[in-house]
Amino acid sequence: MSTSRQHPIGGSRRLARRQPRLLRGAFVAASAALAGVLVAACGSGGSGGGSGSGAAGGGPVHIKVWAWYPDFKQVVDQFNKTHKDVQVDWVQAGVGQDEYTKLKTALKAGQGAPDVVMLEFQELPTIQLTKGLLDIGKYGANDDKGNYVDWAWKQVSDGDHVYAIPVDGGPMAMMYRADLFKKYNLKVPTTWAEFKQEAEKLHKADPNVYLTDFGSDQTAAGWRQGLTWQAGSHPYTYAASKLPDIGVKLNDAGAKKVYEYWGDLVKNKLVDTTSYATTDFYNGLSSGKYATYIAAGWGPGYLSSVAKKTAGQWRVAPLPQWTAGGNDQADWGGSTFAVTSQTKYPKQATEVARDLFGTSEAAWKIGIDQAYLFPLSKPILNGSYFQNKQYDFFGGQQINKIFVPAANSVSAFDWSPFQDFAYNTESSEVGKALQGQTPWSSVPDNVQQQVTSYATKQGFKVSQ
Repeated sequence: MSTSRQHPIGGSRRLARRQPRLLRGAFVAASAALAGVLVAACGSGGSGGGSGSGAAGGGPVHIKVWAWYPDFKQVVDQFNKTHKDVQVDWVQAGVGQDEYTKLKTALKAGQGAPDVVMLEFQELPTIQLTKGLLDIGKYGANDDKGNYVDWAWKQVSDGDHVYAIPVDGGPMAMMYRADLFKKYNLKVPTTWAEFKQEAEKLHKADPNVYLTDFGSDQTAAGWRQGLTWQAGSHPYTYAASKLPDIGVKLNDAGAKKVYEYWGDLVKNKLVDTTSYATTDFYNGLSSGKYATYIAAGWGPGYLSSVAKKTAGQWRVAPLPQWTAGGNDQADWGGSTFAVTSQTKYPKQATEVARDLFGTSEAAWKIGIDQAYLFPLSKPILNGSYFQNKQYDFFGGQQINKIFVPAANSVSAFDWSPFQDFAYNTESSEVGKALQGQTPWSSVPDNVQQQVTSYATKQGFKVSQ
């Protein structure tokens, strides 16, 4: 989910949406204040901030929604056309961190928050911690549990408590240049060991071409988190109902394996290290500098925008596995609709969060065809329209037949209420390793120490 939102997909707003957002700074609250939230569970948002409106004479209730999905106006129009008693008033309040800053300010002030807000998965614990999100399980949201892939539902719920409705995700796969693989007689790798072998073979044949680019900058923290997730790393054990207790293990075996593997590729110059959110990286995808792009389910839309002249030359293959024949998957990015504690119309706001996309084929056709959203709603995800959709950019391949099984096989994963700080810390340590200041093998231990210390000072009771 996600770190930077700086990759383009057909214009600046689409660019901003699809690449997980840049965490420009850690959300660092005063220790005493956060400890007060943890222990006293105060700060529910007050009673003066509800933004919905309704006519006393029986007119529809208007629900204010903050979201930055591409082509979202069409989805809103579709909802308003099919609902009489509730209408959506959409506001583009900013992208990623810009929206979150406004939301946190409004929640702290006790007024000004929307009824429904788009939040990325990793942001939910931070906002929920301040009691800024309504438990919509009380208003029927639990009925939707069976409509969503299990791992996504677990990220938005805590037992019968539901704090958001999943929308889109980013199961990971490997996009590759079929023409370059043919030119250099490369084998499509199915394991990470084979990936290294092909990287060596390619770079030996042409030192100006790399099998891929390692996402080394802060922009790609979510990408790296996805790779450690696939390797079996589950750094947090978190549930809102168990606060202030939280488990933190950022240096588990899976994390160490990933940093050592990619650190070896970097040190031997088998992969490039150009920052993701740069013109050089975009050019590398279109010029043939990179033979693969390890990306998420939203990546095809992004790639088709930045590498238009390579249309028809790309294909999609499953993410390489650590063990031959394995089926370990992970997610990079994704978002939800949550209802804020300031709404005056919790029932109607919950209806909006559930139904704006939900299982609506009409809404999802817009989301899939025009916004490149990857659905987490099982009826849409596993439906024939999405699975059988052919993509000209990928030579007519039905690429979702690769991404859908991956999405259905992602393991459960917890985020932390201090995810911004964790991502920033990890990015800093990766930067030091890139510069040769610290060994790659020490990155997970250094991150673990700093994040654990930070969390403890904020009032969390940390177990490792």
